[in-house]
Amino acid sequence: MAEIVLNPKVDVFISRAQKWQDEYKKLREIVLDCQLTEEFKWMHPCYTFENNNVVLIHGFKEYVALTENVQAGRQIRFTNLQEIVEMEFILKDYIDEAIEVEKSGLKVELKKTSEYNIPEEFQNKLDEIPVLKTAFKTLTPGRQRAYLLYFSAPKQSKTRASRVEKYIQHILNGKGLDD
Repeated sequence: MAEIVLNPKVDVFISRAQKWQDEYKKLREIVLDCQLTEEFKWMHPCYTFENNNVVLIHGFKEYVALTENVQAGRQIRFTNLQEIVEMEFILKDYIDEAIEVEKSGLKVELKKTSEYNIPEEFQNKLDEIPVLKTAFKTLTPGRQRAYLLYFSAPKQSKTRASRVEKYIQHILNGKGLDD
């Protein structure tokens, strides 16, 4: 059995967490018990197998989650430590299955950026402002997808339009949603 190496950046992440500290510690313990390598990516604890991401630990306002930060990812949400404790063996099974998928080399065919819906409110701005369209096309596919998902999420047109307006200059500056 390989020696478990803790990543000091994850230690700092957990120690600075104002919410979910106990839940982070338990999830970390569970994931490390599955012999994954602990890294720190995208400002979150990330666990890999042979340099392939298997699972991330994320904290949100209403829940903490085990997830994978890709189109093919799945998320398991928890609202308290007891839920994690009760699911420990199931979580380990899920993680072991994810490791087996990595070992087998299976790949999920990911949706291309061109297959994403462009909300009408954003399309109107792209048509009105040619330089915006050019700037958007120069963004990486991941940044384009992030914007399209963010702009499409609200049910109300007014909210979608507000989001688009808020990020026009950001796009013109060549920045992603979270840059």
